[in-house]
Amino acid sequence: MGNKINEQRSHSFMGNVAMVLFAQIMVKVLGMVYRMVITNIEGFGNAGNGFYNAGFQVFTVLLAISSVGIPNAIAKMVSERAALGDYRAAHRIFKTAFKLFMCIGLVCSIILYAGSDFFAVHVIHMNGAQYVMRALAPSIFFVCISAVIQGYFQGLNDMRATSFAQMIEQIFKCSLTILLVILTVGSMPYIMQLATRAAMLYNMKGLETTPPEIMAAWANAASSISTIVAFVFLSCFYMKRKKALDENIKRSIDSEFHPSTRKLVKMILMLSIPISLASIITSINRVVDLATITRALEIAFRAEIPAGVISAEKVILPTSEQLNRAAVALSGMLSKSDTLYNMPLALNLSFATVLVPHIAGALARGDKAEAASKTSYSFLISILIILPCAIGFIVLAQPIYNIIYPSTPDGADLLAIMAIALIFSALTQTLVGALQGIGKVFVPAISILCGCICKIILNLTLIRIPSVNIYGAAISSIVCQLVAFLVNYSVLIRYVPVKVTLKKYIVKPLLAGVMMGAAAVGVYKLMDMLLGTGYINNLIASAAAIAAAAAVYIGLLLVLHVMDKEDILLLPAGTKLYRVLQRTGLYR
Repeated sequence: MGNKINEQRSHSFMGNVAMVLFAQIMVKVLGMVYRMVITNIEGFGNAGNGFYNAGFQVFTVLLAISSVGIPNAIAKMVSERAALGDYRAAHRIFKTAFKLFMCIGLVCSIILYAGSDFFAVHVIHMNGAQYVMRALAPSIFFVCISAVIQGYFQGLNDMRATSFAQMIEQIFKCSLTILLVILTVGSMPYIMQLATRAAMLYNMKGLETTPPEIMAAWANAASSISTIVAFVFLSCFYMKRKKALDENIKRSIDSEFHPSTRKLVKMILMLSIPISLASIITSINRVVDLATITRALEIAFRAEIPAGVISAEKVILPTSEQLNRAAVALSGMLSKSDTLYNMPLALNLSFATVLVPHIAGALARGDKAEAASKTSYSFLISILIILPCAIGFIVLAQPIYNIIYPSTPDGADLLAIMAIALIFSALTQTLVGALQGIGKVFVPAISILCGCICKIILNLTLIRIPSVNIYGAAISSIVCQLVAFLVNYSVLIRYVPVKVTLKKYIVKPLLAGVMMGAAAVGVYKLMDMLLGTGYINNLIASAAAIAAAAAVYIGLLLVLHVMDKEDILLLPAGTKLYRVLQRTGLYR
């Protein structure tokens, strides 16, 4: 009976992972599509990316403060109550959290809108980014209250609310972003007049400002509209299931959990704040990172001006505005790698998301073995997902950029450097999910703070060197993520017996990854010689290289037996897959 229950829990775990994984893939693919389209629209380019990224980074700080920890915090509290059959308390947690974060979200939305000029001019040193912040301000409120609903259903082991809401939001966001940016080009004068009048409501300069600011602002206005759509969906999702939820509440056991509303609010905040703290520190680090990049780049540009080569009257020194614009463009070039960098992280996020309620529920039942098993398995899958993505970015960075950003293909080498940081970032993501599940919610914040301090020091040291400039930011990211990973891992292994063996978790996957990378380079160069240059030829060569690399990687994973029988059976459709492998003779 016990084995049957454990098997059901394992399938439930992987079923939820598969659902979140599918949603994350769809979200990130659509995200890459609209970023690719708008980046290649005339007038957007690196500068548009710079403004888009700058305003968004300030937005994420307030978003992290107000909402990032909500889903996991609510999921943890609800799952603990639900595991004991106390559905009445679980629903009370939900209602209290909804009212609390509705107020917090409203305040943060007002702060972002009212303080946008200060943040843009004095904090990140990028005048023009305030338009993006104003466009994003309303979305904080709707993300907050949506996050509470998502957390409630995650705690009940129902990932449909989160998955469907993310997909719906991203579909609208992708479509509206492309549409609104295209309209700002000016090909439709009448609609542009309406758009300009609407822009005046946000205190924008409309068509009098430079195109990148307008495009970036309208691209992010699409985000605000999409979050409203997602909230409407989640509200309908909840109402449709309210009858079933009420039935569970009626059958709920009468536990000793009866805190006052004030105490419950305190409990929610005491859990959500530490969980949010890591995201808050990460978001603040990105803003500080951005501020140090723009200022250090200006210093680097000034240092490149040769002294005494030309007479003083012939030297035309760049103005502060020109230096700032150059820094914005380089910052935008760096941000182009974020779209690709975040795609593998989104795949990995599915395990980190599902880990929190499963580990919390297992520990509430006193089942430490299950908590350790889920953590070890998620860690292995994270390695197997991230390693080929990182190696692929390293060896095929330029061909990928030529496909996605044909109008502005510069900066591919930044992606290759950032790919190293990607490995540690993904593993940290999984470790954070496990740490939050066991209640060590302050550790992720401490780890990322240590990493951020290292990054800021390296930014200020490296970026101002003219020969290094923007590459210093990519190098410092590797150190930041490595430090965070080491801190998280060293703490986790003290509390959860994670079974990580050198041969299975590192040597075999790394060998498969290196061989995969060699295959990708070989096939791409061969196809390039046969087909020649050109966008379509590059697309064909890259697709062939990726297909060959995937075949080599998967084949080597099976031949080397990186995953044993139990690992394969836990995968979606794992039983059928194992039967196929048995027929091939690879597994017995």
